[in-house]
Amino acid sequence: MVNLFEEVHAYEEQIIKDRRYLHQHPELGFELPNTQKYIQQRLDEIGIEHKSCGTVPPEVSEKFAGAGFPKQTQCTGIVATIGTGSPCILLRADMDALPIHEEVDVDFKSTKKGLMHACGHDSHVAMLLGAAELLKKHEASLEGTVKLFFQPGEEWGYGSKLMIDDGALENPTVDAAFGIHIMPDQEAGTLSVRKGTLTQAMDTYMVDITGYGGHSSQPHKTIDANMIMNQLYTSLNLLMTRESPPDQSVTFSIGSMSGGTVTNVIPEKATLSGNMRSYDQKSRDHLCERIPEMIDHVVKAWRGNYEITEFHTPTTYNDPDFIDSITPFMEEVIGSENMVDTGPLSGSEDFSYISQLVPSAFVVLGTGKEGAAPVHNPRMFQQEDIFKYGAALHANVAMEWLAAQRKAD
Repeated sequence: MVNLFEEVHAYEEQIIKDRRYLHQHPELGFELPNTQKYIQQRLDEIGIEHKSCGTVPPEVSEKFAGAGFPKQTQCTGIVATIGTGSPCILLRADMDALPIHEEVDVDFKSTKKGLMHACGHDSHVAMLLGAAELLKKHEASLEGTVKLFFQPGEEWGYGSKLMIDDGALENPTVDAAFGIHIMPDQEAGTLSVRKGTLTQAMDTYMVDITGYGGHSSQPHKTIDANMIMNQLYTSLNLLMTRESPPDQSVTFSIGSMSGGTVTNVIPEKATLSGNMRSYDQKSRDHLCERIPEMIDHVVKAWRGNYEITEFHTPTTYNDPDFIDSITPFMEEVIGSENMVDTGPLSGSEDFSYISQLVPSAFVVLGTGKEGAAPVHNPRMFQQEDIFKYGAALHANVAMEWLAAQRKAD
């Protein structure tokens, strides 16, 4: 048996170098030209075939721009392959940053004011590039294909979908998928592995309300958009308390409300934006049907009009059988004593689009300690000596799972 964890030490310096470069040069959203170029150059150096992947349909670009995101028309994803034939396992790394100003004093601090890799996507890419080195070295021994999936736009909840729609799971067809997310407030060197639903679905609704404006002394001559907005705020929050089962964790939060300019003018327009988080598919399906109904009825009851912009990211599902099949391969790298289950994650993750289509495992690698600054925090910090574990996990899971499938056949 090849000991990939022993071999990965030879690439540790390069893994850290890759991570630090990407950390210094963060990019936002779907369009990450410098990040794409760097990854392509590294894949060329390793000798791995690759291609650009992902398109942004005009309607998707307009939808995100209308929701307040920077307008972007390109998706700079990359798909690379090592080995040939079937079966095929996909290894995924996301690569976009966040609009956060870094407050960590390190030599490789972000060079872009207001942008930071505060969710660890720089380390995700570096770990997958390290795995690529290992797998390329052993390409002749691979009993199938490893597909490397470098995706933008995870923080926008849609990057993997753009690549899937562009054929990323085809030619060859992906049979299983594996992904790693770092966690800086989880004990370094521990690996959280959970079967079943791991992350919440996120369903976002942005409602633009149109009424009929007028003088505050003559409300009977108006259709008050602010009043409709406030009625919606109450009704949508109450909906969760009456139509979601008590044993299901469902939250609905209104994050933004705006309307009006001065006290003596009843506004004609108002906007309300909120999102629902849920784990259970049945509850989610019901509420995703009811929320638009509630919006329609409330707005029309007060004679208003509206437009809804919706965004939907499903749950990430860890296939129990696939988890069981790769657990020995993860233990070979991390040690069974370091395998834990810290429970479901309260956030959402667009690896979910992959996990809804093929048997998948998404695991969480601790790179810090309990109580440390979490992801999406300007003071987030990671222990770089842990990244080699992530590279070895990717490579060992892929290589050993492919071999196991051939034996089973």
